Amino acid sequence: MKKILIAAALVGGMLTACTQKSNNNQNNESMNTTLTLTQEWDKVFPLSEKVNHKKVTFKTQYGLTLAADLYTPKDSKGKMAAIAVSGPFGAVKEQCSGLYAMKMAERGFVTLAFDPSYTGESSGEPRRTASPDINTEDFMAAVDFLSKQDNVDAERIGIIGICGWGGIALNAAATDTRIKATVASTMYDMTRVSGNDYNDAFDNEQWRHRNRENLSKQRLTDPNAMAGGVLDTVPPQAPNFVHDYYDYYKTPRGYHKRSGNSNDGWRVIGTQAYANSRFLYYINEIRSAVLVMHGADAHSRYFGEAAYHYMVDGKAEGYKFVGEPNPNPENKQLLIIPDASHCDLYDGGYEEKAGQGQSKNMIPWDTLAEFFTKNLK
Repeated sequence: MKKILIAAALVGGMLTACTQKSNNNQNNESMNTTLTLTQEWDKVFPLSEKVNHKKVTFKTQYGLTLAADLYTPKDSKGKMAAIAVSGPFGAVKEQCSGLYAMKMAERGFVTLAFDPSYTGESSGEPRRTASPDINTEDFMAAVDFLSKQDNVDAERIGIIGICGWGGIALNAAATDTRIKATVASTMYDMTRVSGNDYNDAFDNEQWRHRNRENLSKQRLTDPNAMAGGVLDTVPPQAPNFVHDYYDYYKTPRGYHKRSGNSNDGWRVIGTQAYANSRFLYYINEIRSAVLVMHGADAHSRYFGEAAYHYMVDGKAEGYKFVGEPNPNPENKQLLIIPDASHCDLYDGGYEEKAGQGQSKNMIPWDTLAEFFTKNLK
């Protein structure tokens, strides 16, 4: 059981040097800044007949080239509101971020689902590396790209962050005032879980110091060691959320060959900075509209609820810092979806395992569209 919990924690971003394997080829994802993109449809969901789709690229201020899917409503005219989408942490645009983008395009928005730096089809070496600064820039570079499109109104741009990218989306919204509306869906605060473990179980100096020692040694012993991919087999006694991750990332429901979560994870030292950062210090100063959406039965629910309360009140359980109440609380919303697990908000969930049976339709697509329509005027 201890090994199961360690592997599960790695999925959410825990920084530890155990359960590693070295992968110098790293799924052959290595590429130059001139990207060769997969042109055939290789998403885990079918293409909607209501949208047009094309592969695009754009650059960040760090000189990295990001690969993305641009979705537009068919028969659209004039300048439209736009939404950039990314997440979960360790996933790729062929998984649920692409689904979110396509569903919002069906509802009248120009949407962009992108692979983060060092991930999927985007550039960056070594592969599957993350940084609070670089990942926040990824969202802002996506806003740059959308702002320059002929069919986009640059004053009407929002973002959606899923899972670990929910926290990154809030950080971007606190940074970039061009972002007029933000949805954080089934969010993780990657900096909190990396520094404190789940439910702040190891929020103490001794545990963090041991983690720092392990990671510091790792930089010299095997800097390309990988960890954190979802388990290949899950014992029956594993926690429910481990089964939840497996059923999305390891079955035809959500498996993708370029996804770190579906395969061998990410570089152990590649997320080192997350444990010593805090994303959400200034989210209580976000003036634009924010919707935090979480499943009632999600193991990660406490991240979303705490972020929402800190964003509105300037204080929340699990936050050591206290700020001023938000100057615009009226456009902040917390939406809890009854009976939904963490991964139900990846694709709506299914009545049977491996994406079989009827969809549970846990994601309120029309509610999200109404939120963006209202706040991207």
